[in-house]
Amino acid sequence: MNRRKKIFLFVCLGLLGSALLFTAYFFLSLPEVALLKKENPKTTSMIQLRKKEAAKAGKSFYLRWQWIPFNAVPDLLKKTVIVSEDAAFYQHDGIDYYELKEAFKRNLRDGKKARGGSTITQQLAKNLFLSTEKSYYRKIREMVIAKRLEKYLSKDRIFCIYLNVIELGPGIFGVEAAAQYFFKKSTSFLNLVEMVRLVSVMPKPLKVSPLSDSKYLKWRALLILKRLLHYRHISNVQFEKAQAVFK
Repeated sequence: MNRRKKIFLFVCLGLLGSALLFTAYFFLSLPEVALLKKENPKTTSMIQLRKKEAAKAGKSFYLRWQWIPFNAVPDLLKKTVIVSEDAAFYQHDGIDYYELKEAFKRNLRDGKKARGGSTITQQLAKNLFLSTEKSYYRKIREMVIAKRLEKYLSKDRIFCIYLNVIELGPGIFGVEAAAQYFFKKSTSFLNLVEMVRLVSVMPKPLKVSPLSDSKYLKWRALLILKRLLHYRHISNVQFEKAQAVFK
C-alpha cells in the first residue's frame, strides 16, 4: 500500500471514529423521558433560561406556575390549543412530516429559520429540555426527543404536560397560572373569547399579552375562531359573537 492510500485510509478511519463518537454522545446525552409517565417535571429548560436571562439583565424573576390535572382543563380549551398549534396531534407520531416539509420550504424561501412545522410534542421537547436557539442541530435533538416522548408517554399525558409548562407571559407558565393571572379565574371558568385570547399569544408570549387588542392578537384570534368553526368545535352563533369582539 503506497503512502497516499495509507493517508486516505487513516483519514477515513478518523472520520468514521469521530462519527461514531459523536453518535454515541448524541444518544447518551438525550434526557430520560420515561419518568414523565408518572412524575411531573420539577422545572423546565425554558424556566431556567428565563431565570438566567433575568439575572443577566439585573432583573428579578417571579415564577407563576400552577399545575392542573388534564381532566380539569375544559375540552374547548384543549380543542382551541389543538387547532392553533397542531391539528393533527392525535394522528401523528410526534412529527408532522407534511408540516415539517412546508416549514422547510418557507425557510428556504425566506432565507431564515422561521417558526413552524413543530408539533405539540416537539414544542414540549424544546420547552422541557432544550433552548430557544434556532439551529438544525437543536431541531434534530428536538425531533429525536419528541419521538422518545411518543414512545413512552400517552398522547393525553404529553398534552397534559404541554398545557402545564407552555410559556404564556413573563414568568407565566401553564394555562392555569395564565388564566389566574390575566383573567383572575381558573381555566374551568374561561369563556370562549378568553380561551382564544390565551391561546393566541402562544407563538409570542413575551411580546403579546392576552389582554391586548393588537393587530397581531386580533388576526390570530380570528384565525383560531375560523378553525374552531371549521372543525365544528363551536357553533355559528358562538363564532359570530366571538368574532365581533376581535373586529
